[in-house]
Amino acid sequence: MIRVLLVHDACLVRSVLAEWLRREPGLGVYDTPWHQATARMRSVVPDVCAADLDGSDAQGVPTLAELRKSDPRRPSPQLVVLASANRPGLLKRAAEAGALGYVDKEGAPERLVRAIHAVAEGERFVDDSLGFGFLKAAQIPLTRRELTVLGLAAGGASIAEIAGSLHLSHGTVRNYMAAITRKTGARNRIDAIRISQGEGWL
Repeated sequence: MIRVLLVHDACLVRSVLAEWLRREPGLGVYDTPWHQATARMRSVVPDVCAADLDGSDAQGVPTLAELRKSDPRRPSPQLVVLASANRPGLLKRAAEAGALGYVDKEGAPERLVRAIHAVAEGERFVDDSLGFGFLKAAQIPLTRRELTVLGLAAGGASIAEIAGSLHLSHGTVRNYMAAITRKTGARNRIDAIRISQGEGWL
């Protein structure tokens, strides 16, 4: 029996998908919204975690990496993500978190079942339709440091607060913000945040 935890913030979608997965022989399926994911990971101890990437960028939710390391005394679950090619930043973050399975949310639900079985065996599963998203993910223009600065700005931090948090001078933070605005083709900081969130970089 493969124990599966489905993480999705849309209650209707999550409930229907979980019920559909429960009909598959050999799967024990549990479900949770993102903000309860860490606690559910500890109680369920799944073999596979299937997570909707669109909920993983909200504030106050665990990161993908945290999902995989929710209990250091137990083996990390394998990670399958439900993704879209038009949010390449999220695909990149999933890859950095060690996800083995990538299922296109526009595809058939049978693909998710195949991905769950594959990653449970330690095998990689990637929908071909996500290939363009991975190509775009390799071309993200912002460095890690710039993404960190922009992430703090998106959370409402001022230049002074960002500088204090990252132990940088105010001028250095302003330089980062100028570079971010230029690289994203944005008009200003707010526009850079909007563009970056839309692409899934934040």
